[in-house]
Amino acid sequence: MTNITTQYNEAKAQYATLGIDTDEVLRKIAQVKISMHCWQGDDVRGFLNPDGELTGGIAVSGNYLGAAHTPDQLRADLEQAYALIPGKHKLNLHAMYADTTEQVDLNTLEPRHFSKWVDWAKAQGIGLDFNPTFFSHANSADGFTLASPDDSIRQFWIEHGKASRKIANYFGEELGQVCVNNFWVPDGYKDTPIDRLSPRQRLMESLDEIFETSYDTAHTLDAVESKVFGLGAEAYTVGSHEFYMGYGLTRDKLICMDAGHFHPTEVISDKLSALSLYSSGILLHVSRPVRWDSDHVVVMDDELQAIGRELVRNDLLQKTYIGLDFFDATINRVAAWVIGTRNAIKAVLKAMLEPTDYLKTIEREGNYTERLALVEELKDFPFGSVWNYYCQEQGVPVGLDWLTAVKAYEKNVLAKR
Repeated sequence: MTNITTQYNEAKAQYATLGIDTDEVLRKIAQVKISMHCWQGDDVRGFLNPDGELTGGIAVSGNYLGAAHTPDQLRADLEQAYALIPGKHKLNLHAMYADTTEQVDLNTLEPRHFSKWVDWAKAQGIGLDFNPTFFSHANSADGFTLASPDDSIRQFWIEHGKASRKIANYFGEELGQVCVNNFWVPDGYKDTPIDRLSPRQRLMESLDEIFETSYDTAHTLDAVESKVFGLGAEAYTVGSHEFYMGYGLTRDKLICMDAGHFHPTEVISDKLSALSLYSSGILLHVSRPVRWDSDHVVVMDDELQAIGRELVRNDLLQKTYIGLDFFDATINRVAAWVIGTRNAIKAVLKAMLEPTDYLKTIEREGNYTERLALVEELKDFPFGSVWNYYCQEQGVPVGLDWLTAVKAYEKNVLAKR
C-alpha cells in the first residue's frame, strides 16, 4: 500500500504541473455511476422462461461453466463483481428477470414481482435501471412486437410496456435513485420490404399509448434505443436511428446511444455533443462491436476513451446515464463484468485528468501546436498510479489482484453449479 501511495503522490505532483488536482478528480469519479447489466451473468436467459429460445437478433457464444440459473445465484455473482469494482453503482434489470414463483406473463408483470430485487438493492446500496423485454417470447416469433400488424400481438406488447413503466417508477420510489427505463424492440424484416412507413407508424402509435401516463421524473425516465440492423432483420429495422432520434426529441425522452448499433465505421463519441444540444438527456449503452453488434466485453480501446473524453470535455456527465451492454459466455462471466465496468470507469477518470479548460483556451486562440503537443504528452502521464490509488482508497483489489478473487470464486462457487 505504501508503494501505491508513494506512486500516487508522485503522479499527483506531475498532474499538478498542468493545474490538475488529482484528489478532487477522485472525489468526482466516485460520484459517477455505471449501470451494470444483469444479462451478462446468465447469457440473456432470464427467469420467466429460462429454457426458451433466444430471439430478437440475440446470440450468445460459448458455454463457460457457472452461468446463473436462479435469481439468488445471479445476485451472488453480482455481489462478487461489485466487490471488485471501485465506487457505488447501479444494476440494469430486464423484465424477464422477475423473481417470483407466480405464473406470470410479460404483460401482467407488477412491481411485487421485483420486490426481492429492490430489497437486495437496498442492502447493497445501489440503484436499479430497467428494460421491458420485447424478445424471446411466443408473441415476438414473427419478428414484430410494437409494430406488429396483428392488433392482439401489438396490444400484448403495449400492456407490457405500460407494466414496465410502473415497475421502473416503483424502483425509483423505493431506492431514491432515478430508474432509467430503456425501450428497445427488435422489429424488422430479413429481406427488403415494400412498405417501410406503416410499421413505423404503428411503432410510433404504440409508444405514444405506452407513454400516456406521466411519472415523476425524479423516480423514472424513459429512453428509446435505435439499431441499424439485427439478425433476422438485416434489411429493415423499424426502430432506426432516425426514427428514435425524432421520437425522443419530440416526446422528450432520453435517447439511447448504443456503441454497437450503428454502421461498422460509425462511432457514437462524435454524436454526443450534437445530441446534447437538443435532448433532455442521453443514455449510453457502452459495448464493443466487432464488425457488427456483437456485444463484446468493453476494453480500453480508442472509442471507449473517446466517449469518456466527450462526456468530460463537454460537461455531459450530469445529463448522461452510463450503462453497459455485452454478453460473453466464452469467459468467466464475473470477470467479464469486472473488466468491462472497471474499463468504463477508467475511461471517465482518464478524461478527468486532462486540463480541459486550458486546452479549450489555447484552441480558441488558434494555438493548435500546443494543443497537439499537450494531448500527446498526456498519454505518457502516470494515469495508472492514480487509478491504483483510487482502487486502494475504495477498498477493492489493485491491478490484477481482482483476478485472484474471481478464480477463487470460480473454484468454490461457479464450478459447483
